Amino acid sequence: MSTDWTPTQWSECFEEMLDEELDSSDQWAFHFNYGLTETLTKEERRRGWRVYRHCAYGLFQCGECSKTWRSARVLLLFRYRLRDKTARGTVLMRPLGQACKRCREEFELPGFSQIELEEALLGLFGTIRKNCYGEEEEEEEEEEEEEYGSKKVSTKPHEKALCEACRLGICCQE
Repeated sequence: MSTDWTPTQWSECFEEMLDEELDSSDQWAFHFNYGLTETLTKEERRRGWRVYRHCAYGLFQCGECSKTWRSARVLLLFRYRLRDKTARGTVLMRPLGQACKRCREEFELPGFSQIELEEALLGLFGTIRKNCYGEEEEEEEEEEEEEYGSKKVSTKPHEKALCEACRLGICCQE
């Protein structure tokens, strides 16, 4: 697993999985918005925007002291919508960062394994299928997600002061 935040890895994986996971003639675009918030305005809801959150396992590296650390509580925030008139969908993504325990400078963005990345996108595509195309979720997938989620057991306490999502009040910590 790399400590580098690689947006191209996310974009390429999204494109590779798109046809198989959505099986639609609609065109979907994937972009990053590092100021994205979880709260939708009435106008955004009226225009069809929805929110999807995913808690992932990531690896960080401090830009100041080069210390690395793992976290099972990396929040990925997505907004998505499908415009019926144009048959175009848009996904916006924001990874939330963590600060180094030593330096406490700025929030570092995480790196992800290919498996974590695919798992996050599978969850997103499942939510899009349900909310944009009216498909029902399969029970098997839910069981797999619960099984998968149970593997993410944290052995160290989550440090709220170092978590960008905690500061925004939207952390995936239970």
